[in-house]
Amino acid sequence: SSSSAAAPMPEEDCMKLNPSFLGIALSSLLAIDLWASKRLGVCAGEGSTWGSARPLMKVIEISGHGIPWLLGTFYGLCQSDSSAAREVLLNLLFALLLDLVMVALVKGIVKRPRPTHNKMDMFVTISVDKYSFPSGHATRAALVCRFILRHLVLAVPLRVLMVLWVLIVSVSRVMLGRHNMTDVLFGLLLGYVLYSVVEYCWLSPLSAPALFALW
Repeated sequence: SSSSAAAPMPEEDCMKLNPSFLGIALSSLLAIDLWASKRLGVCAGEGSTWGSARPLMKVIEISGHGIPWLLGTFYGLCQSDSSAAREVLLNLLFALLLDLVMVALVKGIVKRPRPTHNKMDMFVTISVDKYSFPSGHATRAALVCRFILRHLVLAVPLRVLMVLWVLIVSVSRVMLGRHNMTDVLFGLLLGYVLYSVVEYCWLSPLSAPALFALW
């Protein structure tokens, strides 16, 4: 018994008893994230602090949903009679599809559950939408904003409204209780990066003649 008492502890047990500074920091940040997100979920239900604003938040939610953007882009692509407009719309469609695939992939890998105070009454969901990380609305808003500001000529007030829309959609995700703050922040970062991918893989009549032949 004395020899067994003197035997060194397994390395994994030592790590559990002596967690690293990084582990403590990440655990603390996660706790702060969950606490702040719950406090900010003021529209998570009809009985919440700002429950009366929930219908407005759900309208904002739909404005950042993938289906309206996909249908609107596809309709514009079919109706367009300008080669330049078709090129922009085709790349916007590519960007939206890339966004859906990447968000679903990350959600499927991370599998972070949605906040416990969330009410599952979202507009048109798929299987991975039960997961929270990252926020697809935030990713899409950042991606679409960068795309539109780069490829559409807009007056300054409209450009400001576009940026405000991104902020409002992002904040509404936490207010509705759909996401934690880190889900939204990572979503914005992912959308920003995905736009750079779209620009790098830009589709044109020279790089993708078969696609443009369809239109």
